Amino acid sequence: MQNYTLLERLMFSSVTLNFSKMIDELNGKTVLITGASSGIGKELAYLLADANVHLILVARREEELRLITEEIEKGSAKATVFPADLRNAQQMAELLEFLHRLPEGLDIVVSNAGLSINRPIVHSLDRLHDFTRTMAINYFAPVQLLLSVIPLLAEKKGHIINVSTINALLLPIPNWAAYQASKTAFDTWLRSAAPELNSLGISTTTLYLPLVRTPMIEPTIAYRTAPAMSPVTVAELIGHSMYSKRKTYKPWWLIFGQLGSVTFRKPLEFIIYHTLKQKEPKKHGV
Repeated sequence: MQNYTLLERLMFSSVTLNFSKMIDELNGKTVLITGASSGIGKELAYLLADANVHLILVARREEELRLITEEIEKGSAKATVFPADLRNAQQMAELLEFLHRLPEGLDIVVSNAGLSINRPIVHSLDRLHDFTRTMAINYFAPVQLLLSVIPLLAEKKGHIINVSTINALLLPIPNWAAYQASKTAFDTWLRSAAPELNSLGISTTTLYLPLVRTPMIEPTIAYRTAPAMSPVTVAELIGHSMYSKRKTYKPWWLIFGQLGSVTFRKPLEFIIYHTLKQKEPKKHGV
């Protein structure tokens, strides 16, 4: 168990990772991890360091990727650093070309790269780019990546692992429209595509995560002291899914949130509305 508070221990109970099973499952395989330079992607790379595996680490920050690679290659894993911003058409094209040239093929894609924005709509009126950039990295990039590599994954009876959010399954909340819309879009795409992918022999897993203590949450001051899951715990969940092929992971308490989102939708919307009205300045320029 990570260095959790008592509340976090209750909220974020993890599966028991059978490290030997994970190592056996990954033997000789190639794993692509996006968003690999920090947080969940970084911890997953470290977790897999003792496996006989080829890790392809993708992120914008090349220096961080190379530091991670130095540590990983002290173990059994081989790592290839591929610095790329997946929103950049040329860099995405270069990554896809590289993946299709891999002599050993591709076995697992961990779709982890993402962008979060917390901003009220009235502060976004002249910021359409908030929505285009979140959709670019949280939705269009993973769709483009997977559309290209589905034949590679089908050939190897591979596995797609999507790092998602509990917000995709709950009542949407204010100030997170750009983030929630983009994450929900890809979640819906993958759930729709999953039966077709499964028929090709490709397994799919989605992790619906609560708050995770990564650099992504730092800009939101309220989150710095809020209960949050460790990225090490999430890495272990991903490692578990690699041999269990479990379709979804959700916090045990999420079902109550989902029931509440349906049963108490009207009262919740009423409370949210009046809370926002109380915070609303008399003149906000709209």
